[in-house]
Amino acid sequence: MFIMGSTEPPIGDGSHNLAEGPPHEVRVASFSLAKYETTVAQFRQFVAATGYRAAGECWEFDRNDGIALKESGWDAPAHAPTDYHPVMCVSWSDAQAYVQWLARETGRSLRLPSEAEWEYAARAGSSTKYASGDAPEQLCSYANMKDRRFKAAALRDHGLDMLVTDCDDGAEYTAIVGLYAPNGHGLHDMMGNVAEWVADCQHPDYRGAPADGAPWMRGCEAEGDYFITRGGSYSSSRQVLRSAARGHGGRGNASSLGEGFRIAEDTGSCKARSCTEGDAAFVKALVSARQAQRGAGGRGAE
Repeated sequence: MFIMGSTEPPIGDGSHNLAEGPPHEVRVASFSLAKYETTVAQFRQFVAATGYRAAGECWEFDRNDGIALKESGWDAPAHAPTDYHPVMCVSWSDAQAYVQWLARETGRSLRLPSEAEWEYAARAGSSTKYASGDAPEQLCSYANMKDRRFKAAALRDHGLDMLVTDCDDGAEYTAIVGLYAPNGHGLHDMMGNVAEWVADCQHPDYRGAPADGAPWMRGCEAEGDYFITRGGSYSSSRQVLRSAARGHGGRGNASSLGEGFRIAEDTGSCKARSCTEGDAAFVKALVSARQAQRGAGGRGAE
């Protein structure tokens, strides 16, 4: 059981909004959550196996309009510089298609996490503003976020001058998964890098939310065809990286401002050693990819 939502009073600097309340008790059943965000290589495997076609448009930063919908996609070199970057420019529908395919292929109960499961995993037993504590100065060790390095890149590449947190996380845009310190549950990038789609549709607040951690999929039409994102991205301010912060996007919305996903699994659906210890070849290659990014000065995808 944990307390979901923000327990702070609403204040004017964006640290809490009414959508994060009322705080309420949730009892989450046992489940597993992927240690890393889903990568470019993993999504490419799905596309190659199925012929799946994601939308050929993606929201991107724009010099004239700030952001604009442009012809692009998850596999554009600017968005996917290595196989080990998190896949982005994927919509909620794309994420659902991937997890449903992977569940069929593996015979495992794989899915997107519910919003309650995601917050439970992100908090990792903490009740502080961020999973790393209350001090924003610590964030760049745990999160790829809207920092000094991103500010310089956004000004150089898009002519956008942004207010940022005064720290340096080592990456301009997205970074290879697992590059930053994990939270208390051993999960990487639960703050920043890419915001993560969850199963739930959008509601104005938590009144009437399930108390058992299940996805909230009733009454969706009242808010339109929108779904929740969590965790913030490389372009998110520190307010958005709070454990209670909620984002949203349309069912078919794809964005290079940082929207991806990670996989959840019902406990007990897989008992093989690889399910608990991970794929050794993947881990070895990921370590090499991280070392290469650090050696290249941390430049990531945009």
